[in-house]
Amino acid sequence: MADALLFHPHTYDPAHFDPETRRLLRATVDWFETRGKRKLIEDYRDRAWLADFLAFAAKENLFATFLTPAAEAGDRPDRRWDTARVAALNEILGFYGLDYWYAWQVTILGLGPVWQSGNAAARARAAELLEQGEVFAFGLSEKTHGADIYSTDMLLEPTTDGGFRATGSKYYIGNGNAAGLVSVFGRRTDVEGPEGYVFFAADSRHPAYHLVKNVVDSSKFVSEFRLEDYPVASEDVLHTGRAAFDAALNTVNVGKFNLCTASIGICEHAMYEAVTHAHTRVLYGRPVTAFPHVRRELADAYVRLVGMKLFSDRAVDYFRSAGPEDRRYLLFNPMTKMKVTTEGEKVIDLMWDVIAAKGFEKDNYFSQAAVEIRGLPKLEGTVHVNLALILKFMRNHLLDPVAHPEVPTRTDAADDTFLFRQGPARGLGSVRFHDWRPAYDHYATVPNVARFREQADALAAFVATHAPDEAQSRDLDFLLSVGQLFALVVHGQLILEQARLTGLDESVLDELFSVLVRDFSGHAVELHGKDSATPAQQEWALAAVRRPVVDEDRSARVWNRVEALSGAYEMNP
Repeated sequence: MADALLFHPHTYDPAHFDPETRRLLRATVDWFETRGKRKLIEDYRDRAWLADFLAFAAKENLFATFLTPAAEAGDRPDRRWDTARVAALNEILGFYGLDYWYAWQVTILGLGPVWQSGNAAARARAAELLEQGEVFAFGLSEKTHGADIYSTDMLLEPTTDGGFRATGSKYYIGNGNAAGLVSVFGRRTDVEGPEGYVFFAADSRHPAYHLVKNVVDSSKFVSEFRLEDYPVASEDVLHTGRAAFDAALNTVNVGKFNLCTASIGICEHAMYEAVTHAHTRVLYGRPVTAFPHVRRELADAYVRLVGMKLFSDRAVDYFRSAGPEDRRYLLFNPMTKMKVTTEGEKVIDLMWDVIAAKGFEKDNYFSQAAVEIRGLPKLEGTVHVNLALILKFMRNHLLDPVAHPEVPTRTDAADDTFLFRQGPARGLGSVRFHDWRPAYDHYATVPNVARFREQADALAAFVATHAPDEAQSRDLDFLLSVGQLFALVVHGQLILEQARLTGLDESVLDELFSVLVRDFSGHAVELHGKDSATPAQQEWALAAVRRPVVDEDRSARVWNRVEALSGAYEMNP
């Protein structure tokens, strides 16, 4: 029997969505399953461009249905930007291969500046390109500056007709080989400072657009391209001045959320393979899964994966319910990017420790998963960048909550319009949060939730009484250790909120929080050892270390769930 907590292609039925969404998600699963594992792996190994998948997506109007806001959809009522179903497709594409997800992901990024633009002609053009099955690209980063948009060398020279001529190069741009529209960030040569920024639409098929190369050895076409005297008409301009800067950051806000569910999909497919291999392999006369350390590693991987799903599903609700007066998503978004994707790495590593050499074999999905899982924490800003961003919310979240209306589960067929009118990308210190404690209070009788709550309370006391001083505030190495502790509290909070909404088995929840207790203790010890930690902070760190509550019966119940994954799914050959 399939585990209800994990995606299973044979039993997948997203009945909580409307009929057309349900049909498209199921059709996507069926396309991959019909294509089969052998072809999936061959294309990955041969670095084949995704023409077959994109042809399927075009035939089904998959991207057009999921990525066209209702305002641009005309008389097609199924088209809207709905983060819940975007997340569901992320998971499916991650499950079958990150190359497929990547083409979809950079299309989302490329559309971000367009859907935020007041240029109605450009929006209509984008909607028509989606209808035609085209992909999009996001021309932000550069070879010498990365994503430092303050330093762009894409230069736009004004012309007498009110347009520009653009010259410069962009680097690490997904879909740059095929995009019908590339949203390109640059700056005017005649205007200094932020008012000179421009976002404009380019076409990769234009003669003045020069594709240099694919910068990675992969089916993902992550391009370097150069514009040479590229004509930018006034109708191609998406944003100017500070609005262009805000569009860049707000697009990343929308796009980086997708990394968490892609990571989940990768881990789910790999877990089916890993548990099946370990449980059916006999060493020294016993199945590999008879060894206690193997059971612990696989059970830890399983509950970490469940935690990834719970957190991400709940974060969707905050994204969809966001508005000018409720910007809590600005914390939960980098959390999905930083925390969920690094949890994915841990899940793969735990399973790889068990299956060992099997994880390198070319006929398995796992060898692909072990490589691809590394990319997600490094895309759309590094772990360190997102952890530093998370720290900006720590004091308000832990110490100064305010009342907010309760956010329900959001799988309704609504258009998430606020994502494209987020406004200026500043004011993070003014974002306020609901009290995190009631989520923990509800599960106060679950032993390891209660144990972790002690650590969370200790962190709140640390922020109130031992917060980093002025010198430590410039020591990013020290601050990042504090950030890891804070991230665990937020991670646990949304897991508990979603557990309550879904009625999660408390044995699984308790086992998951035993892992989080260990994680918090590990980061506390790391903080203790930081060069700039004061004696009071060192004392606090050791006092925050806790041992998880051990319960052999609980662990056995969770192990039974893991063991049942053996042989539960094998992709159609």
